[in-house]
Amino acid sequence: MSQKGGHQARKRFGQNFLHDPGVIERIVRAINPKPEDAIVEIGPGLGALTEEILAINPRLQVVELDRDLIPVLRTKFFNYPEFRIHEADALKFDFSQLVEDRPLRIIGNLPYNISTPLIFHLLGQAGVVQDMHFMLQKEVVQRLAAVPGDNNYGRLGIMAQYFCKVQPLFEVGPGAFKPAPKVDSAIVRLVPHETLPHPARDLSTLQAVVRTAFSARRKTLRKALGGMISAGQLQSLGIDDGLRPENLSLADYVHIADFLVDQKSGTGDEVSND
Repeated sequence: MSQKGGHQARKRFGQNFLHDPGVIERIVRAINPKPEDAIVEIGPGLGALTEEILAINPRLQVVELDRDLIPVLRTKFFNYPEFRIHEADALKFDFSQLVEDRPLRIIGNLPYNISTPLIFHLLGQAGVVQDMHFMLQKEVVQRLAAVPGDNNYGRLGIMAQYFCKVQPLFEVGPGAFKPAPKVDSAIVRLVPHETLPHPARDLSTLQAVVRTAFSARRKTLRKALGGMISAGQLQSLGIDDGLRPENLSLADYVHIADFLVDQKSGTGDEVSND
């Protein structure tokens, strides 16, 4: 599948169009779309993956920012009357408005330059999502799946794993795209937890703790979180204040955040889990 319609990939949109039929087939197998699924594709580009999904699920919806691609997609898929294009910025798009009778299955070859903020945006809407399959820079997938002690472990992985089970699937070389990116890519599956394994009493407090910790990831927790919690308080929670932020588990961060909520409210166990 080559570039059609004379469209040139735009650097400002981070466009690298997938064209390798073997890779596309492997992605479709991983997604395993069903005709009744509510599938939404982010950044369909020239429609290489779109074409394969539509053949199985003619009600596919796509979100595309590049207005020059809209007529290309409309022309290419004119014989699918239920195919819907939303001309919008996925970073600002409310995916919950697409929910009807079933949760969404979100897919996409995400632009490298917005992949991290877009994932955070989508995690905030995980309640309406069945699963997500994304092509990302390999390094981003490694960060999503990282465990404590790993150099790639940080805010992205912790918050992704708070909401979802993260499953790296397979890697994709630069040659599968036009133009070829300078990095390797990988496919990842994110499946929102039916029940959060470590629910925080207040999500914004957890996010603040994790953000603060990893803004000083080379420092000890005593210093990195010094403005939020004392060394003595960390020790009272059974957490070694001499560790670095990358050494703590998701459960540890939730423990810290819940302690701060309790301190602020003064109600201890009466704080809601909502």
